[in-house]
Amino acid sequence: MEVRRITINIAGRNYPLNVPAAEEETLRKVGKSIEAMIKDFEQNFDVRDKQDALAMCALKLGTNAEVSQITNEKNILASNERLIQINQMLEELEK
Repeated sequence: MEVRRITINIAGRNYPLNVPAAEEETLRKVGKSIEAMIKDFEQNFDVRDKQDALAMCALKLGTNAEVSQITNEKNILASNERLIQINQMLEELEK
């Protein structure tokens, strides 16, 4: 597995990282996304302190992740219920 050394700039600070080559593009996209969120918070919510902007980014990303996890869990439960129904229908056909 190839590892690359990259630098991500967030809130005016450089963060050197050693990452698998396959993850480099994703990390760069995430870094740009965080930078865009910081800029948005600074412009639209009169946030002047980078730490406050980063805290707001963390809350937004954490909320998005939690909502996605809940949605995924609901989808998995619905899929499992549907598979059980299909299995029962197939068993009925075998009789």
